[in-house]
Amino acid sequence: MVSEPPMGDPVQDAPRVGEPKHAAAGLPAVGHTLRMAQQQMGVRRTALTLLRVNQKDGFDCPGCAWPEPDHRHRAEFCENGAKAVAEEATLRRVTPEFFAAHPVTDLARRSGYWLGQQGRLTHPMYLPEGEDHYQPVSWERAFSVIAEEIAALGSPDEAVFYTSGRTSNEAAFLYQLFARELGTNNLPDCSNMCHESSGSALSETIGIGKGSVLLEDLYQADLIIVAGQNPGTNHPRMLSALEKAKANGARIISVNPLPEAGLERFKNPQTPRGMLKGAALTDLFLQIRIGGDQALFRLLNKLVLETEGAVDEAFVRDHTHGYEEFAEAARAADWDGTLAATGLTRAEIEQALAMVLASRRTIVCWAMGLTQHKHAVPTIREVVNFLLLRGNIGRPGAGVCPVRGHSNVQGDRTMGIFERPAPAFLDALEREFGFTPPREHGFDVVRAIRALRDGEAKVFFAMGGNFVSASPDTEVTEAAMRRARLTVHVSTKLNRSHVVTGARALILPTLGRTERDVQAGGEQFVTVEDSMGMVHASRGRLAPASPHLKSEPAIVCALARRVLGANSVVPWEEFERDYTAVRDRIARVVPGFEDFNARVSRPGGFALPHAPRDERRFPTATGKANFTAAPVEYPELPAGRLLLQTLRSHDQYNTTIYGLDDRYRGITDGRRVVLVNPEDARALGVADGAYVDLVSEWRDGVERRAPGFRVVLYPTARGCAAAYYPETNVLVPLDATADTSNTPASKSVVVRLEEAPRPAPEPPAPNRPGTRLEQSATD
Repeated sequence: MVSEPPMGDPVQDAPRVGEPKHAAAGLPAVGHTLRMAQQQMGVRRTALTLLRVNQKDGFDCPGCAWPEPDHRHRAEFCENGAKAVAEEATLRRVTPEFFAAHPVTDLARRSGYWLGQQGRLTHPMYLPEGEDHYQPVSWERAFSVIAEEIAALGSPDEAVFYTSGRTSNEAAFLYQLFARELGTNNLPDCSNMCHESSGSALSETIGIGKGSVLLEDLYQADLIIVAGQNPGTNHPRMLSALEKAKANGARIISVNPLPEAGLERFKNPQTPRGMLKGAALTDLFLQIRIGGDQALFRLLNKLVLETEGAVDEAFVRDHTHGYEEFAEAARAADWDGTLAATGLTRAEIEQALAMVLASRRTIVCWAMGLTQHKHAVPTIREVVNFLLLRGNIGRPGAGVCPVRGHSNVQGDRTMGIFERPAPAFLDALEREFGFTPPREHGFDVVRAIRALRDGEAKVFFAMGGNFVSASPDTEVTEAAMRRARLTVHVSTKLNRSHVVTGARALILPTLGRTERDVQAGGEQFVTVEDSMGMVHASRGRLAPASPHLKSEPAIVCALARRVLGANSVVPWEEFERDYTAVRDRIARVVPGFEDFNARVSRPGGFALPHAPRDERRFPTATGKANFTAAPVEYPELPAGRLLLQTLRSHDQYNTTIYGLDDRYRGITDGRRVVLVNPEDARALGVADGAYVDLVSEWRDGVERRAPGFRVVLYPTARGCAAAYYPETNVLVPLDATADTSNTPASKSVVVRLEEAPRPAPEPPAPNRPGTRLEQSATD
């Protein structure tokens, strides 16, 4: 039975707190999946839709970018993937009548959870200047509004074109093509906020900014190190791969400031034994202090260098550059400094070293826990050093594995969504289409916010995503967006970015992955690239949520025709009519996509070439894999302060909030919690269950405050705390970014805890039994 969306906004600062779990998935995950899916889709639609997720003839999950195995289960999805599908395939609808009943000032007071729960957008909506209600608008008028504002710009560089990772390869290629024919490289994307540090480090060291392993490599590894990543919540299908690797004899080291249930034990719901007992995954848990990873890998490298016969001398001699300088820096690492930086013991590091030396094939996986620090790029370079020392790049069962968080974020970058495009890519565009693309670098996310703040950018166009909630320094970001002349969002559902607007605003509703895409040339499919460079087709089967929706490629093509007019040299109508024409052009512009249409039509798609993996060839400036030597850094913590990392709850995917529980961490019915080590709480005089404001401290002296968080005593690393984003993005300074990559440093925020009043109890609301709700006057 499909349930109605919540009328009022659930209170999120008075959760129930229990013990953390020590196993992930299993029967609770199955039950939770089915319950949430049925609430959104109903029983029959749930069955029909979920059985098509990640199938070779189905659609790609709109959640994470973890690859599918060649042999697919009938149910090839995880709990959080099912939630993502249910939110997209929901039967709830946000119609023009909804916007007539809810002024923007009311919607701006609502939580992201409440906004997302209202359902699918059905019509293009327009917020005229000075008005407080969105109103329905024709597609033609919507495109005219955008064209008017772009025509009024002093330069194309006053427009910003943002991309979310959900965007297909075809839509991304068309989007960057439109922006560059218009005349700008202002193409920030969500990768700027997550794995930009990975791309920066890997491009310099191995010559390609992507991981070097395939799924089969995990199954062949002797040792897998999972650092700064929580696959149980963020990439749950990865647990199946780790389980298989363990069964094949691999050992696993987890490096994380928090213990995570998914890496302790995985109860695979695909097998009876898995459901009942599960498999222990982690052999060694290194509970590292936030930001101590570079110091850990530097010391491991020193110890490998000191172990006779441990270095793969032939590989180092034949395939690497910069070894001597690196080795000198590594030999200078010392135990005392490393123990202080990491919070680990000597015995733990020595145990890790023994596992490293026993392994012939080692893979290092990582995510935001490594990429969102000031020293993120040197940290990842040190990981590469670690793998190069023993020849663990370019052979089966070994390599680098940055795990991407959104289903096509890697594909979007491959298609040219990048503010700093390679000259070779621009040359290929010019040869293929006959116009001269701009060469000057554009704005990334942080620079785009600064440009909007400073009046240097006036039009903001987002292809998917929730830019306002995803970005750092919430108050600065929102003020910057409100300075724009026009904000436009191509979206499936309502989110906070729709209610923090420029002088004028548009919401353009689009098809989801689950939906059938029919154009003048017939039924279409799109393609995506997963975290390991596999490209495959995605075919929706559901009827669109509304007859007024357009696909992302159709939106870009229609917009380009309206903005660029008869002067455009690109055949936009042909591209909109038939996506095979788009893929033919991609095949001639993007290396590795030759014969694209034929290859992607094969079940399972194809792997993109990867020179380091396939040939042990490293297309760097030196022609070899580069060792690097950088000073070891780690965050310094003043007395009486904690180092905060932002993270997701289990009922969350990026900025999309599915529910108010974090089952594995024992949190129910609330999100405004801060996880604090019991010893730190005692030292700070803070009791379990107390309420505090989180106040960040940075060199600019600006007070950034996130009020009203319940303290939860939790086994975090000493000196370290954790709380959910986007609620804590307000604490991350816009200018606190990673060196080189400019990624927001959201995983190492110095905070103090200030006592706050306990929220007053409220009676349960009638539409959500047992849950306190705040009712709005418009309900």
